[in-house]
Amino acid sequence: MNCNLCPRNCNVNRNITTGFCKMPEKIMVARAALHMWEEPCISGNNGSGTVFFSGCTLRCVFCQNHELAAGRRGKEISVGRLAEIFLELQAKHANNINLVTPTHYVPWIAKALESAKRQGLKLPVVYNTGSYENVDTLKRMEGLVDVYLPDMKYADSGLSTRYSGAKDYFDIAKAAVEEMYRQVENPEFFDSGEAEKLGIEAGIMKKGVIVRHLMLPGQIEDSKKVVRYIYETYGDAVYISLMNQYTPLDTVKEFPELNRKVTEKEYAELVDFAVNLGVVNGFVQDKDTAEESFIPDFDCEGV
Repeated sequence: MNCNLCPRNCNVNRNITTGFCKMPEKIMVARAALHMWEEPCISGNNGSGTVFFSGCTLRCVFCQNHELAAGRRGKEISVGRLAEIFLELQAKHANNINLVTPTHYVPWIAKALESAKRQGLKLPVVYNTGSYENVDTLKRMEGLVDVYLPDMKYADSGLSTRYSGAKDYFDIAKAAVEEMYRQVENPEFFDSGEAEKLGIEAGIMKKGVIVRHLMLPGQIEDSKKVVRYIYETYGDAVYISLMNQYTPLDTVKEFPELNRKVTEKEYAELVDFAVNLGVVNGFVQDKDTAEESFIPDFDCEGV
């Protein structure tokens, strides 16, 4: 069957050739391990059981995981092995199963989750995405995903065209987040009793949506538009995560406006804007976050 899982609608047979994501029909995973650098209610202290899938439906020019997004890292595995990985992460006391860039593997991931749940997987499942999603693809995950962790990168189509080759990004992302919210609605968190039964930490999110926005240098007005849209649409029913961790890599040499970090002043202005707007349910990052490395080694650990 030809692949139209994402809005690129490549309509190619991935057994024969590849489309925009550059991935064959076989599942490719670059890392499956405890990850400590997600939001506190995702990682906690134990870590999130994060599975990094190879390839991407966006491949933004500033991608912090560009080697992964370009499909240059990863190991081919079966659906059965993926189910085993989920259970192994549970045995390591992960707080959840975190699926990173899963879109182009949704049918196989769904089968692996169904199999793992039959074998005793009880952790919440997190769908971690850039939000360039077909609604019909997301519907395949209904009942399997507990927490959606989407990015909302831009409101301006000029920016999304220049940096992600996706003029329709904002409209697509809005529809995607709307479907995510329909599936899981208002946020819920594990209390100490529930968490103890699962062997995880209290305060971990068990259901809900956290919309992330990575602030780009010089784009404060677009960032404000994104935050305003999220809050005016969903209010406190979703969490908003404002990130200042943008780090310029060699991939942005042709985009000089991106070749610097976000300033403290820019980020403070965005945080103040969100607070004044009325945002209560949200996350912000420390001023030194951009000095840290959030990019793991994609060395096939745990695969």
